[in-house]
Amino acid sequence: MLLFTVMIAATLGITIWASRQTKTAADFHSGGRSFSGIQNGFAIGGDYMSAASFLGIAGMIALFGYDGFLYSIGFLVAWLVALLLVAELLRNSGRFTMADVLSYRMQQRPVRTAAAVSTIVVSIFYLLAQMVGAGALIALLLGIQPGETFLGMDADTAKIMGIVVVGVLMVVYVSFGGMKGTTWVQIVKAVMLMGGAALLTVMVLAEYGFSFGALMSDAAQASGAGQSFLEPGLRYGVEVPGDALQTLWNKLDLISLGLALVLGTAGLPHILIRFYTVPDSKAARKSVNWGIGLIGSFYLLTLVLGFGAAALVGKEAITAQDAAGNTAAPQLAQVLGENVGGDTVGAVLLAVIAAVAFATILSTVAGLTIASSSSLAHDFYNSVLRKGRASEQEEIRVARFSAFGIGAVAIILAIFAQGLNVAFLVALAFAIAASANLPTLLLSLFWKRFNTQGAVAGIYGGLISAVGLVIFSPVFSGGEKALIPSIDIAWFPLSNPGIVSIPIGLLCAVVGTLMSGENNPRRFAELQVRALTGAGAEGASQH
Repeated sequence: MLLFTVMIAATLGITIWASRQTKTAADFHSGGRSFSGIQNGFAIGGDYMSAASFLGIAGMIALFGYDGFLYSIGFLVAWLVALLLVAELLRNSGRFTMADVLSYRMQQRPVRTAAAVSTIVVSIFYLLAQMVGAGALIALLLGIQPGETFLGMDADTAKIMGIVVVGVLMVVYVSFGGMKGTTWVQIVKAVMLMGGAALLTVMVLAEYGFSFGALMSDAAQASGAGQSFLEPGLRYGVEVPGDALQTLWNKLDLISLGLALVLGTAGLPHILIRFYTVPDSKAARKSVNWGIGLIGSFYLLTLVLGFGAAALVGKEAITAQDAAGNTAAPQLAQVLGENVGGDTVGAVLLAVIAAVAFATILSTVAGLTIASSSSLAHDFYNSVLRKGRASEQEEIRVARFSAFGIGAVAIILAIFAQGLNVAFLVALAFAIAASANLPTLLLSLFWKRFNTQGAVAGIYGGLISAVGLVIFSPVFSGGEKALIPSIDIAWFPLSNPGIVSIPIGLLCAVVGTLMSGENNPRRFAELQVRALTGAGAEGASQH
């Protein structure tokens, strides 16, 4: 608890310092565009290496072996799409939000409204994952097993308290620190997370004489699944003997997950706004390269952490603490510490890794909240309601109030989503981002004929189809691990909607465009010049 308090105090100190530097809308929304490529690269890594990466993926690998590592691969490969198609062009074309690019050559109000709605929905799904992870972490740190209490709190109450604490802190970070505070918290957290993961990785490998083969063999044996733990098919693409249809759905679910992971990153609002915090497109490219290096290294470490947890902690101990496996990495830290120096060292190492994981959660929720509140204030309030006439101070004030509202919604929903794996929840957010945001973003940048009706149809079509299919999937109802197990409306057989909703989003955008006579080739030519050169980007959202 002392380590937690020190870590929270340090990040709050950064926030207070940043609040004194935040005077203009550019400071609040984009940190004054003052961060270098390396700094922003670390911040991107800090933003992206979330609770899903550290807690969720390690848990997935610990429980499902090979299939869990598919998340790491998907999350990493996705950055190539962001680097090659989006990063530089977005930095040059926009000012504060994704909607600056989408609305540049179209009617402002309908496009900005749609973009704001999409940003909030994607961010809230992503927020759920972080806050569920926080709840599981608090229960573990307090040592509360099912059936036990701490200061009168049982495990479920402690998890709810963890969710509420994170919700309150994220509102404080964003309201006071803006993008400057959020970015510095993310940079510090990226360094802490890489250090913590590297330390655990070395300790795990040292247990096995630095033989990765011995670690894998022991993990497979301890998992209870034997050799199949090291092969595909334990969770995804499972072959069901005598049921060809279910086997087909299982295979399609795997493809759907892959599509969502690979295409989702380039449509995530909290990642896209990171490109606006650097002074030019060269720095944007450099930051993505640094981000890829950090993230790639980290995901290789998660492989060792996951197999280490399977071998040294064991499936039963992991699922007893958290059924979805979200506490595998901190539990591994405790076991490794106990092996080195008994219970005391185990407790200290658990506290260190739990504090790192908590910092991970805080920095990611701050990034998500600022993306949502910026979009509400800049896109919806200023551009739609006030028609561009709001003052900078007014816009900042609305963004701060928006952070409170988004925090409250995320807290309430996260309390209901506690039984789901956090990496899995993030995959749903990726599917929504890939369905609603990516098609319209790419068509805005590359298709001359694209227009307002196409953009609005694409965003709403992708958004409604992705969220709708999740509601009618096994994730939402119809099973013990569903969000609402007491009802059954699950007619859609796939857990991840990407394979259906991404094409629907693209199709809606194309059909909507072709059904409208609007066409503005001159504005498209201006956007291309801006996207390729960066000329005039500062005023991109003012047209």
